[in-house]
Amino acid sequence: MIFFEPQKRDRALFPHDPFKGVIVPRPIGWVSTMSKAGELNLAPYSYFNGFNSWPQIVGFASESMKDSASFAIETGEFTWSMATYALRDKMNATSSGLPRGQSEFEYAGLATAPSTLVRPPRVADSPAALECKVTQVVRLLDTEGKETGGTVVFGQVIGFHIDERCMKNGRFDLAAVQPIARCGYDEYAVVERVFSLRRPASGGNSFGGEKSGPAKPG
Repeated sequence: MIFFEPQKRDRALFPHDPFKGVIVPRPIGWVSTMSKAGELNLAPYSYFNGFNSWPQIVGFASESMKDSASFAIETGEFTWSMATYALRDKMNATSSGLPRGQSEFEYAGLATAPSTLVRPPRVADSPAALECKVTQVVRLLDTEGKETGGTVVFGQVIGFHIDERCMKNGRFDLAAVQPIARCGYDEYAVVERVFSLRRPASGGNSFGGEKSGPAKPG
């Protein structure tokens, strides 16, 4: 087992940063936003996840103030669309560094679908999408308390879009949908099969389990 401090890694042994290769797989934050002026942006974020089951909170991290973060902060809204194996090439195309105001939807040949409660549209061909309202913006700090340039935008899910054809026995059929996830370097993973594990009888929320409460519907 090799130990090293991140800033002192042996670049002959680790020419590529292993951090991105071990924090895997990561859900792809395929985030669409719209500026107040109506400029549309769609980008896949490597650092995205869900952080709370009720209220439902998701967030994406931008290592610099790019259009997605800037538009979301400006308007307080964003959408997330699930990236799947069938959409992998178009998802990848939306990572291109286009000039501000040029739509990645058009560039990648993706159709938009209107959202219901927020202005930014979603990816029409995606089997699942979330409409979100920004709840927090966090500037990331290092161990010395200095800003890193990174920003995390958190949002509460206020609307769901689910393709009913992807439901099986009351559950979203991940193996059939084949969502893709970001791994290290230029690598991705695809969900092609799933397995189940029953939790110990002692329960607990170590896996972010749902909490019960009178305010939660269903």
